[in-house]
Amino acid sequence: MKLSQFKFNLPESLVANNPAEQRDEARLMVLHKDSGKIEHKIFKDVLGYFDDKDVMILNNTKVFPARLYGNKEKTGATIEVFLLRELNKELRLWDVLVDPARKIRVGNKLYFGDDDLLVAEVVDNTTSRGRTIRFLFEGTDEEFRRNVEILGETPLPKYIKRKATAEDKERYQTIFAKHEGAVAAPTAGLHFSRELMKRLELKGVEFAEVTLHVGLGTFRTVEVEDLTKHKMDSEQFIIEQKDANIVNKAIEEKRRICAVGTTSMRSIESAVSANKTLKAANDWTSKFIFPPYDFSIANSMITNFHTPESTLLMMVSAFGGYENVMNAYEVAVKEKYKFYSYGDAMLII
Repeated sequence: MKLSQFKFNLPESLVANNPAEQRDEARLMVLHKDSGKIEHKIFKDVLGYFDDKDVMILNNTKVFPARLYGNKEKTGATIEVFLLRELNKELRLWDVLVDPARKIRVGNKLYFGDDDLLVAEVVDNTTSRGRTIRFLFEGTDEEFRRNVEILGETPLPKYIKRKATAEDKERYQTIFAKHEGAVAAPTAGLHFSRELMKRLELKGVEFAEVTLHVGLGTFRTVEVEDLTKHKMDSEQFIIEQKDANIVNKAIEEKRRICAVGTTSMRSIESAVSANKTLKAANDWTSKFIFPPYDFSIANSMITNFHTPESTLLMMVSAFGGYENVMNAYEVAVKEKYKFYSYGDAMLII
């Protein structure tokens, strides 16, 4: 398929700048992939589509406060440093993006916090905006993390045109987040409240967890018309045996298996065994899913509404059927559903 086939007109007013008042009260579009039928619901209505022994696969990655603001030595210029991933814990080496990049060269020192709580030195260039930096910090890893927590800001996506607040610290994190390492939230999971999880449990729905640390590569724009030429960035994912067992039992019993979010879907599709079951894994994936694609594990999916021409929209189209999904997006725009990270949700069954 071609990039231009995933274009649609998205009015800026439909980009969600704030989350729904209650997590589980965002709107929910239900798309039936066999018939193309669409229903309009509230997210907590998801309860009506799942039964005893069905399985939901959740991504339990935890977002860390990845956006720091520092000052450059000598000039004092303010520099935004976006922590992408830790390369070496002992040496405190990190891959970062810097802005404005033209001011930052190898050898420059950056100071963070009023009393220089953290100091870093630029040791390498990676891309035009990318750098490798080393934090010059003598304390324990726990103390270092605490300082990042104090100085860092919730890494809201750039299209949210406001500063991160204390509320974002809680709301840009799923209630089941456990393992720190993501620089963006697995947004489909943001709609689950504790009460809804409890009600699903009482109904007999089981939860399997995977961990995929969401990197910015997920949102990298596709710049080639021929999709086979696009390369995804690698992201680390972990699936434990106990979770694979829960999923495989549901496959065997022909239950409904729901991937909550594109990151959960990419994880499980990166760990399919020869006999089409899920296997335990601790690996990196750069899997790019676009139509046509034959899914092996999940037979339903919860996802948010994504940007035109994004790899996320391509995966959803592969799962729900290209015509179905593009039609559903047209309906979503007409019905004024909210898009992106803090937006509304879609259930494809």
